[in-house]
Amino acid sequence: MTSAPLTLYYAPGTCALAVRIALEEADAPYQLQLLDFAARQQQSADYLAINPKGRVPALATDAGVLTETPALLAYVAQRFPAAQLAPTDAFGFARMQELHGYLASTVHVAHAHRPRASRWADEPEAIAAMQRKVPQNMEEGFALIERHYLQSPWVLGDRYSVADGYLFTVAGWLRSDGVDIARFPKVQAHHQRVGARPAVQRALAA
Repeated sequence: MTSAPLTLYYAPGTCALAVRIALEEADAPYQLQLLDFAARQQQSADYLAINPKGRVPALATDAGVLTETPALLAYVAQRFPAAQLAPTDAFGFARMQELHGYLASTVHVAHAHRPRASRWADEPEAIAAMQRKVPQNMEEGFALIERHYLQSPWVLGDRYSVADGYLFTVAGWLRSDGVDIARFPKVQAHHQRVGARPAVQRALAA
């Protein structure tokens, strides 16, 4: 256990939910610091002193602040090993990080082209073109996940891991991106299994 609660900097509808789920699964002592994106609190001087990227999640620990969802998930799993939220063998852990990398660098980026296309272009025509492409790109990403990563009840086989909470979080964006999750029966069933877990229910309700 940490000597003081961890602090998770968080905003609704973001991938910070995956970290919150992991903390709940680990029964970790933590406190939540909500950021109001509408008021641009993530760009305030106070928050930029914590996370210069101006994004969430960020996790304040006794050793310092960590950012980037894959890093935070690995930290929680390793900081609270009794919860058994990640493989301990080198191959299994790397396999988990493989999915984390794909979600962060490919699927999340595809999703972000809808609400945050202005990161990549200024012209309205270019922004509109990127937004039209989002459903196709999300479908392609989840087709690969359906085919390659969900051959068992959980992402890594018979044991739940932080990867499952991460996939649950990203799959929750499909509807707003114009994709019917029912097109991917394994993803849909996985989403329902994860959503029924008590820790996930706590993370969603609080």
